[in-house]
Amino acid sequence: MLRSVTLNDTQAIAIGAGILGTGGGGSTYLNRLRLDNEIRQQGCDVAIVQADDVPDDALVCAVGGMGAPTVSNEKLQAGDEIKTAVRALENHLRQKIHAIVIGEIGGGNALGPMIAALQLGLPVVDGDGMGRAFPELQMDTFMIYGAAPAPFALADSHGNVSIFTRIGSAEQAEEFARSLTIEMGGSAALVMPVMTGAELKATVIRDTVSLAKRIGETVLECRARSIEPAETIAALCHGKVLFTGKIIDVERRTVAGFARGRLKISAFTPQHPTQRIGDSAPREAGGPRGVLEIDFQNENLIARDNGAVLCTVPDLLTLVTLEDGEPIGTESLRYGLRVAVLAMPAPKELKTPEALAVVGPRAFGYDVDFSPMAGDLL
Repeated sequence: MLRSVTLNDTQAIAIGAGILGTGGGGSTYLNRLRLDNEIRQQGCDVAIVQADDVPDDALVCAVGGMGAPTVSNEKLQAGDEIKTAVRALENHLRQKIHAIVIGEIGGGNALGPMIAALQLGLPVVDGDGMGRAFPELQMDTFMIYGAAPAPFALADSHGNVSIFTRIGSAEQAEEFARSLTIEMGGSAALVMPVMTGAELKATVIRDTVSLAKRIGETVLECRARSIEPAETIAALCHGKVLFTGKIIDVERRTVAGFARGRLKISAFTPQHPTQRIGDSAPREAGGPRGVLEIDFQNENLIARDNGAVLCTVPDLLTLVTLEDGEPIGTESLRYGLRVAVLAMPAPKELKTPEALAVVGPRAFGYDVDFSPMAGDLL
């Protein structure tokens, strides 16, 4: 059971969070550097608590970053935006927050809340509201299963804070917060929702920080043994390697606060799934077997091979580099990268009728029914 995050853990968690991020959630590289620096400055580790250990009447809040990863990677940040937003909400509520909850375990949004927790002197709950990353803020299990969206707060790198005391729905909160985030420069810190410990226990996806650490440790172990990690990662997450090949086309644009686009991968069949790094055997020896197309909106949403749907949201679609299993964010996609595409089943909390109405393929405009992979991520 994970009790703390130390300097020795951050690399593994960053890798695992990148893989769970399905291409989104922001840069794990930048946020890992910030987290390492904060641990050194504070002189202590990040305290981790289990959801079931939070008192029912205590207040917790989910936190993370909002905006397009293409913006957040380039925009200078103050580093204390989440802390500023949490303190503002505490002053508004006239109550103290007991613990920080990660809004989404995917990408840099798994690490930013840990930085804020150190700054605030608070523990982080081992769990989140998505089990991955999603592009819109209503797409978490907290609000899907009844947590109120308001009050919530946004803060930018200049110290500006906006608190919404009432909002009609989580979808309205997404619309208003997205517009304000664009006015704040395309990225902002979000604190949402505020919950009691009882509400947290009823809605959180448990143990996802621990899962990210296990995934990252697996990748690092494969690297140490000079083994390509894709198959091992897939097995750990009850998934499969959906495709291997080379990126041959990327269409990407920043629209309405999202990184939207499509990529194409020309597939080939590796001679040996566990071929060692540096082996000289030509990987294209099996020849093309199709072209995989993936649509993304910050995160990878749907994969098609010559028009046939292979995997859809909320199941996880992640690209990793073929040689060392490094996760690739949608903002970093480029021609020529040799990648493995991992397909992994979503947590069970995302596969109920209530959840699929919010995070299933039809919620993103695809005229496709969700066909779940066997098993669950956790």
